[in-house]
Amino acid sequence: MIIEHIVLRLKGRKGIRLNDGITSISHGIIQECGRLIWRGAESYLYTWIYTHYRIIELPWDNIWTWYAAALGVDFCYYWMHRACHEVHILWAQHQVHHTSEDFNMGVGIRQSVLQGWCGFIFYLPLALAIPPAQFIMHHQFSYLYMFWIHTEAIKSLGPLEYILNTPSHHRVHHGSNKYCLDVNYGGVLIIWDRLFGTFRPENDKIEIVYGLIYNQPSFNPMYLQIFYTGYVIEKFRRFETWGEKIKAVVWGPSWEPGTPRLGDDAMKLDIEAREKYDVLLPGWCNFYIVLHYSVILYGFFELASKYMGMTPLSVIIFVLYVIASLTIIGMVLDNSKYAPMLEVLRCSALAFLSRSIATTPIITALQVFYVTSAMFWCLHTLKLLEIKKKVD
Repeated sequence: MIIEHIVLRLKGRKGIRLNDGITSISHGIIQECGRLIWRGAESYLYTWIYTHYRIIELPWDNIWTWYAAALGVDFCYYWMHRACHEVHILWAQHQVHHTSEDFNMGVGIRQSVLQGWCGFIFYLPLALAIPPAQFIMHHQFSYLYMFWIHTEAIKSLGPLEYILNTPSHHRVHHGSNKYCLDVNYGGVLIIWDRLFGTFRPENDKIEIVYGLIYNQPSFNPMYLQIFYTGYVIEKFRRFETWGEKIKAVVWGPSWEPGTPRLGDDAMKLDIEAREKYDVLLPGWCNFYIVLHYSVILYGFFELASKYMGMTPLSVIIFVLYVIASLTIIGMVLDNSKYAPMLEVLRCSALAFLSRSIATTPIITALQVFYVTSAMFWCLHTLKLLEIKKKVD
């Protein structure tokens, strides 16, 4: 991400915005926090099916087994990804990945905490033949590959554009323009889109507008994770018959009674260039955010490296701390009126709870850090209240 930012700046383009970049990283951390709680469950389920129900014994050290695994994983990813756009309840999870109005490598880690479970089902048929080791390796490689194609720094890869999914193809997929909707679902390969009629090349004459069609003005990661599920529930309740209620959940996001399964294309908005959501904060506030975010990252990495030796309750409490901290930082980025008071409570709670941990120079420094931060926001909040009182 840092290299991409430098390359974009050298090309005279805007780099990664602080608020949007932090929000993307927060989504990635929230997703990983979920995986810490149920880590291994997906691999266990795949291995269990392979052990008990495989229909063919493929030699793990045969090159054709590796080729079959690579194609199988990518084929399943195509249909999983397509379903996440064409099934409303799955889109409620996947939309998180499309909430950014920028397109950079940070977007590659902007993921839903629940999509992993929803999407993993599509890979389970592979367990009937593909050994777990090959599946896990190609599954991980697929995600690593898809991380780097989230960029505007690379225009074209020449002849490789015919076979591979590239930054150009994926830019189209992330666009809200009408010609960008519901196309280019491929993971590593773009051949599936060409075969199944969902391929669309990038149009250099049209500026791609990123984000959702109805974008949400927020940098709060938890809000962006869950807001659309509320919309699905609202749409479900809006209809009277059970047939329409079920369609509201399992048919396309744009479906309405009397329209095709994926909605009427003529009724879909053709998004043009629009102003990006941005909140201009003072320099001291950005510095504060970077400082505290660094501490949150340190805490998360400590959790990720030591959670195997922790009790399940301790892991859950630590995960809740990380998610709550990321949420409040997001509210600070939004300049929410509730952010100062919540930040006082967060810093005060952490300063108090750190007293129960064995005293070390780092813990002592963190206590001073959080107490000072809480006092700062107390004074800042009182100042805001004073101004509000004078205005009233």
